[in-house]
Amino acid sequence: MCAPAKINLVLRILDRRPDGYHNLWSVMQTVGLEDEVTIRLVPERAGIVLRCDEHTLKADQTNLVYRAAAAVLDRAGQQIGLDVALTKRIPMGAGLGGGSSDAAATIVGLNRLLGLQWSAAQMAEVSQSLGSDVPFFFHAPCAIVSGRGEQVSKVDLTGSRWVVLVNPGFGVETKWAYQHLSATRAAVRPIEDSYRSMEQAGPLAWDRILAAAHNDFEPPVFEAHPTLREIKRQLLVHGAEAALLSGSGATVFGVFPDESKAQAVHAVFKADPTLKVFTVSAGSGPLAWRA
Repeated sequence: MCAPAKINLVLRILDRRPDGYHNLWSVMQTVGLEDEVTIRLVPERAGIVLRCDEHTLKADQTNLVYRAAAAVLDRAGQQIGLDVALTKRIPMGAGLGGGSSDAAATIVGLNRLLGLQWSAAQMAEVSQSLGSDVPFFFHAPCAIVSGRGEQVSKVDLTGSRWVVLVNPGFGVETKWAYQHLSATRAAVRPIEDSYRSMEQAGPLAWDRILAAAHNDFEPPVFEAHPTLREIKRQLLVHGAEAALLSGSGATVFGVFPDESKAQAVHAVFKADPTLKVFTVSAGSGPLAWRA
């Protein structure tokens, strides 16, 4: 299974919920940077064995892929053994949803391998306990996400774009970002009508989305990490139609009208050895099964 990264073209953080999470409103879009999840059924034994090529990522019951596989087997009432291999390409703790995508890909793969025939809504229901970003990936490549992440409306985003992802080599803890956002903003702004209208608009053009691009996490995260503000500035200076922090960071991305312009900017950032830079197409399609 291919597990694509995501970017947040819009990310608004709203009020805190009674369950401790925050309501949000986001336009999410997958991009062509992908992890790989390989699953093999082992009928002669029970239990899940997970292997990962990233040594800093635990391959035990705390791993989202392991938890996703266990959730599927529990929901399906099956005790079959699984061998799962995770190949990481998406930087971790980067605001790109790698772990969430890996979990979603695991659910999609097992849905097919076990012949469960679950719908996207059923798979999303299984995934809700795994993380707020996971349900989105069952509706990729583009969707409006609200609530705590469980309300997902697929969007037909017309046209094409290329994206330059610039990761500084460090992460931003999501919990820290939420705490500092709450501590530094004067009030929670309601969702603007221009955003709400997107929910009823039918197919959306890239120009409309990019004109509305926004991330509420940028002020506190940029204050703590000025290098991220500078990366955004440089992306805009070099011709990005829009540049934003993705999620709570620390990846900053720029959107470009074509591959040649994106590759030219890639070369600018690649000269800095402290940065991880990826140039990818926007929109990977649905989670892809590879036989």
